[in-house]
Amino acid sequence: MKASKVAGKGVKSLSAEGKSPTAAGLRERKRQETRERLTRAAMSLFLERGFEATTIDDIAAAADVSRRSFFHYFASKEDVVAAWQEGAAGALVAEIVARPADESMLTAAENAIAAAVKRLDPAEAAAMSRLKRDNPALQARDQLKYEKLERALADGLARRARTKSDRQKARLVAMIATGVMRVGGESWIGEGAREKPEAFVKRTFDAIRAILK
Repeated sequence: MKASKVAGKGVKSLSAEGKSPTAAGLRERKRQETRERLTRAAMSLFLERGFEATTIDDIAAAADVSRRSFFHYFASKEDVVAAWQEGAAGALVAEIVARPADESMLTAAENAIAAAVKRLDPAEAAAMSRLKRDNPALQARDQLKYEKLERALADGLARRARTKSDRQKARLVAMIATGVMRVGGESWIGEGAREKPEAFVKRTFDAIRAILK
């Protein structure tokens, strides 16, 4: 009888949904790990075989999940690329927020972008750019990516703002920085991706400052 009471108390100690916060956190962590594994597997296959030649079954097999499980995380191959890009955008915004407070917004944006691209493998970044350039579906997603990136950068830069004028400046710098990434990336590929990405970023921002003088 006493054992029954103890068991009853144990059930009551769980959350209203009948599951502990620890268990819920573990499930969410496993979901995130599976999503990241699918993204890594897909990007590796895209770069190795090409976007069109890679099937969803290929991605699922490489990530050691079922085809059905793939669709629990992504609706299409294009969605995997979009998720990869959003992760990169989030890391860039975090870099901007972490920049020293005494840096101007333009300098903070430049240094954050340079730090972000420095972590990239130049050959992989070039291959990814060509992959998107050669695929119409990915090109359309790329346009949307830059729109989202500009908003995210503006939000990150706005955290440095103290006045209404600064907040407007944040939007303008975000627009410039996004343009640098778009035009600069295309130019970098066009020139054969020979220069280090971070050096190319500096040269591009120097050109922007020369125009603004």
